[in-house]
Amino acid sequence: METIIIIVFVLGYLAITMEHNLKIDKLIPALAMMAILWAIIALAHLPVFEVNSDLKELEPTDIDEILLHHLGKTAEILVFLLGAMTIVEIIDYFNGFVTIKGFIKTKSKRKLLWLFSILAFVLSAIIDNLTATIVLITILQKVIKERDTRLWFAGIIIIAANAGGAWSPIGDVTTTMLWIGNKVTALVLIEHVFIPSIVCMVIPVLVASRYKAFKGNIVTDAAELDEPKSKYGATMLYLGLGAIVFVPFFKTITHLPPYVGMMLSLAVVAIFAEIYSNTKFSISAVNGEGHDTVGHHSPVHASLSKIELPSILFFLGILLAVAALESLGMLFHFAEILDSTMPALGTEAREGIVSDLVVLILGVGSAIIDNVPLVAASMGMFSVPIDDPVWHFIAYSAGTGGSMLIIGSAAGVVAMGMEKIDFFWYLKKIAWLAFLGFIGGAVAFVLLRNFLLNV
Repeated sequence: METIIIIVFVLGYLAITMEHNLKIDKLIPALAMMAILWAIIALAHLPVFEVNSDLKELEPTDIDEILLHHLGKTAEILVFLLGAMTIVEIIDYFNGFVTIKGFIKTKSKRKLLWLFSILAFVLSAIIDNLTATIVLITILQKVIKERDTRLWFAGIIIIAANAGGAWSPIGDVTTTMLWIGNKVTALVLIEHVFIPSIVCMVIPVLVASRYKAFKGNIVTDAAELDEPKSKYGATMLYLGLGAIVFVPFFKTITHLPPYVGMMLSLAVVAIFAEIYSNTKFSISAVNGEGHDTVGHHSPVHASLSKIELPSILFFLGILLAVAALESLGMLFHFAEILDSTMPALGTEAREGIVSDLVVLILGVGSAIIDNVPLVAASMGMFSVPIDDPVWHFIAYSAGTGGSMLIIGSAAGVVAMGMEKIDFFWYLKKIAWLAFLGFIGGAVAFVLLRNFLLNV
């Protein structure tokens, strides 16, 4: 029966990775795989277990209890993401991201490269790498009219956005999973991953800045973005970003789950959004026609209607599917095999610690396979304590490794759609830059861990 379980998981995984070829949204195989796996467990009366992280062993439990346990852990992540997505949409409702255009006052391609890279690095740490990529490529399309030049900028933005998301607990879904799953704490994660992430961004930008594509000035008139629909755009931008940044501090002070702080932040932002909005502005912003449609005046309602529910459902499916394997003890036993066959490289050998080589392979694998299930699997495989360096290395590798292929990260996929970037063009022009950054950051992580942070 375990063979059937593995076959179902592998087939579902293949369907997810080949969504563009199959032309089927990846949420469909994810949900189907999750439901089938748990149905097989229930119908076959397979024994399920819960991993005791203290004793590092499996404890038998009831299927209803373990399913409810995993659903609760998954719901924490999904509710957190829903709150963050809504705040971002409220900012966008007021056209607040136009404020970022004020930072762009140069026509030098090389200066613009550094400016967009830094903006991507910083923004992705606050509003996540996917949203940061969407915002910056939208601005890029207004600033640079030459498509060939824009493609190069988009490629570097992908690398910088993924690097920025890796060091922040709210910058990438995978780091958020590790943070909410009590594998890392915000301050220690930043302490270990911030510098490697900077290295991961700086190396590709330094190399690319010598390319012909980034020499000279942009050939365009002073292109302007659309004017803000509200005079409160800048206020809502700073308020929204500040509210999201507040969440880790809330968790540290109260020791409550992060989604509680995110709901508080959403409530505060929503209050100001309702105060600042008015009927005329709200109607035009929602439907663009000025029709007095009752029920669509609220900026919060308008923002909630734009939430990407397919992404939420995909996370639900894939996280509970991986939880099924974890509950059967498969991931735990696989981890034991890895520990017994692969030595720890570059660190002191300690029981239960994954070798650096395995984590690097996970990072490279995230360029091919979605990093969400990879990180979810690693969380179920290894029972090492909170803030162990291995979790920080996993956060770095899974967050930045996806940059090596354009389909390897959410930022890459959305950039591919917005700019119609060819897969092989990216593979030829950008992939090796991303690889240089990935390896450079990994080396920086190992050196930082072994010589500066090794207490």
